[in-house]
Amino acid sequence: MVIEKIKSILSEQFDVEEDSVNLETNLVDDLGADSLDIADLLATIEDEFDIEIGKEDSLENIQTVGDIVNYINKIR
Repeated sequence: MVIEKIKSILSEQFDVEEDSVNLETNLVDDLGADSLDIADLLATIEDEFDIEIGKEDSLENIQTVGDIVNYINKIR
């Protein structure tokens, strides 16, 4: 369920097909995200999942869709 919500968010924010997003999709390399895009994405994820992503976790450890899914599953 988490992956489906993440794919939907990414599809909307980056104008990509949901089917093209998988756990290995890299936010920067595959989606062309810059630091502002990632900050917006993380804010959207925080709202959607009612969580708070720590600043220390934001850009250094979250690089792929799988990283996002694992992080959400870890803190929920």
